[in-house]
Amino acid sequence: MNNLFSGIITSKTRIKLLIRFFVNPDSRAYLRELSTEFNLSSNSVREELNQLSQSNLLKSEKLGRKIYYQANQSHPLFPELKSMVSKFMGLDKVIDGLVNRLGDLESAYLIDDYAEGKDTGIIDLLLVGNIDRFHLDDLSRKTERYINRKIRTLVLTRKELIDFLQNYRNRPILLIWGAE
Repeated sequence: MNNLFSGIITSKTRIKLLIRFFVNPDSRAYLRELSTEFNLSSNSVREELNQLSQSNLLKSEKLGRKIYYQANQSHPLFPELKSMVSKFMGLDKVIDGLVNRLGDLESAYLIDDYAEGKDTGIIDLLLVGNIDRFHLDDLSRKTERYINRKIRTLVLTRKELIDFLQNYRNRPILLIWGAE
C-alpha cells in the first residue's frame, strides 16, 4: 500500500478500515465480518477498531451480541478523511475524468464492492443518461491508467435505472455524482 496514506498512517489494517468506512459512511460492519473481509486476525482488527472508536472517528452500536461500527459523520475531520479516501481510491479522478466529460449524464453511482468501501481493484460504475459508449470507453481507459484500477461501466436510461433498483434491491449502490 504505497500510497498517500502509507506515509501518514503506518497500520495497513487502519488504512483498510478507513477506506471501508469512509468511502460509504452509511455502511456498517462488525468485527468478524471485517476480519474475514481483510483476511486478518480478529485481534488485530479489534485493536484498530478500538483506536478509531476512542478517537471518535468511528461510532459503534451494540445489536444483540454484535457491535456494529460506522464512520462518525459528525467528527470535525470527517469531510477531510472522506476526501482523502476518495483521492486514494481514485474516485476524484473518476469523477473528473469520466463524469464531468460525458455530456448528457444525469447521475453516476458506485455499485457493489466499492459502494461498500471494499477496494477490490475494479470500480463498478453505473451511469444514467444518454452517453456515447465509444467516448466513455476511451475516457475509462485513460482514467484507469491514472488510478491503477479497472473501471467497469453500466449505462442505463432513467427508466432502466428504476427497473434495476427494483430488481437488485440488495446490491450496494452509492450516488457519487448527480446533475443539478
